[in-house]
Amino acid sequence: MSEGSHNDRDRTFALCQRANDLMRDYGSSATPRAYTVWYTYVSGAQPLMNDAIKRLTAQNGCLCDSDIDSLYDTYIDGRRLSMAAEKMSASVLAEIESITEMIDLSLGSTAQYGESLRAFSHDLAGAALNRVRIREIVASLVTTTREVAANNRTLEARMRESRSEIETLRETLEATRIESLTDPLTGLSNRKHFEEMLAKTVETAASRPVTSSLIVLDIDFFKRFNDLYGHLTGDQVLRLVAIVMREQVRVNANLSRFGGEEFGILLPDTDLDAARAVAEAVRTSVMGRELVKRSTGESLGKVTVSLGIAAYRAGDTPVSLLERADLCMFAAKRGGRNRCVDDRTPISDLSRVA
Repeated sequence: MSEGSHNDRDRTFALCQRANDLMRDYGSSATPRAYTVWYTYVSGAQPLMNDAIKRLTAQNGCLCDSDIDSLYDTYIDGRRLSMAAEKMSASVLAEIESITEMIDLSLGSTAQYGESLRAFSHDLAGAALNRVRIREIVASLVTTTREVAANNRTLEARMRESRSEIETLRETLEATRIESLTDPLTGLSNRKHFEEMLAKTVETAASRPVTSSLIVLDIDFFKRFNDLYGHLTGDQVLRLVAIVMREQVRVNANLSRFGGEEFGILLPDTDLDAARAVAEAVRTSVMGRELVKRSTGESLGKVTVSLGIAAYRAGDTPVSLLERADLCMFAAKRGGRNRCVDDRTPISDLSRVA
């Protein structure tokens, strides 16, 4: 074994050991998914995932099973979706190439037919034509015409077949694209889509007469709830919040789950007062639902959420707008939870309570 191979082997075992240590210190279980997430973390292969892990561990002190599932689906299993999209794209290109070849053949056949017609015209214009020669020319013309017609029918059938295949590939590619932007647990947008839409909202807000707003929502005491009843019930809580968001927020908003128990609501062309009204509607609706354990029918009590609201200001970037909404959310947490705080609160107060 070469020195380079030894070094690579030693490095992988070192990464393995580090991943196991982190999984033991910060994880709730040692599942294959958890190991994959932590190994990817220590390898540095997914910088965006590393940022998300640092944020979650700083906030919660650990990664629960739902966090692991979210990280795996967003940053690791997303590669599968990307590969599927690339495969679909390659299939479309191959189909287009096949059609191009058929068109080239058809054009060649048409050109050859034109040459034949010109030759027949030249023969017919000749002075020394008899009845036998005329019959030969007509017979050749009929044969050539039939060949061209047959080629055209073949091309038409192939074009119909290719159109159907391309439409199927297009639908599959679109479904793969949507899947890559969707949180599998709640059906809301995932972090990738949230970041894309946040950047787009900030870019367009600068030129709009009405500002746009962002709501950041976090489930209160979610870790404690998850630890007490298990991650399956925790998933039920996440789905409940997603359902309420869909019910209470208008169609043209973007609803996202971009963290373990953290959600975002992007409201284009919505001022701070209107955004706060939306946040309050979501908060009161979540609080008004009673959670029931599906397996036993046992009442698990109420779920509450804390929300931070920030409106676009001139010069804002996606990062600054999100940070301000986050500060407001943390202010709601420290102020007693189950409440909304918007960025009309002085920044010094937000920073102090956060």
